[in-house]
Amino acid sequence: MTYPDTFQRAYSRHHKEQRAADLMEAARVLGTREGVRAVTLTAIAGHAGVHASAVRRYYSSREEILLGLAEEGYRDWSEDVAARLADRQVDSEGLARALTASLAARPLFCDLLTHVPLNLEREVTYERVHAFKTVALASVEILVTAITSAAALDKAQAGDLVIAVIAMAAPLWQAAHPAETLTRLYTQEPALAHLGIAFEPTLIRLTSALADGMIRQS
Repeated sequence: MTYPDTFQRAYSRHHKEQRAADLMEAARVLGTREGVRAVTLTAIAGHAGVHASAVRRYYSSREEILLGLAEEGYRDWSEDVAARLADRQVDSEGLARALTASLAARPLFCDLLTHVPLNLEREVTYERVHAFKTVALASVEILVTAITSAAALDKAQAGDLVIAVIAMAAPLWQAAHPAETLTRLYTQEPALAHLGIAFEPTLIRLTSALADGMIRQS
C-alpha cells in the first residue's frame, strides 16, 4: 500500500476532525463498492491517504468506523421514511413499499444491518455501543411515530413491524446480492439457484403480509 507524498499529520482540531471524516468517507466508498465484509482498516487508510499506523489516532478499530456508518444509516432511513409517510394515509402495501423503497435506496445500510449484531457491536467499547444504541433507538421512535400517523397500527405494532423489517431486510439483502462465486455457480448450475431472491418485491410482500395480520388482530 502506498500513500501520497503530501501526507501530513493533523495537528489542529479542525484538521483532526477532517481526517476522521475522510476515514469515514473512505469506509463508505469501499463498503458501497466492495461490500462491508471486504473492508479492512488498511484499505480504509489507503483510500483516505492516511498511514495505517495513524488510523488509531482517530478510531480504535475498523468496527468503530463501520458502526458509525450504521449509525448514520439509521438516522437517514428513519428521516426518509418519515418524509415519505408525512401527511399520508397508507394501507399495508403502501406502508411496505415506503419502508422497502427507503431501504433499497441505502444498499450500504442494508449490508451493515447484517454485520451490526454479528460483530460491529461486539468489537467496540461500551461507550461507543451505548452511543450507537441511543441513536438507533431514537431512529426507531421516529419510524414508529411516522407509521402510527400514516397506517392503522398502534405504537406496539409499529415497533414490532420495524423490528421485523430490520430482521428480514438484513438476510434478504445478502441473499439478493450473492458473492461472485455464487453468482457464477448459479449461472453454470441453474438448478441450484432455486431461491432467486429479489430484495424489493420479497420484502414488500413479507412486510405487507405482516402488517395486514397485525391490523386484522386489532
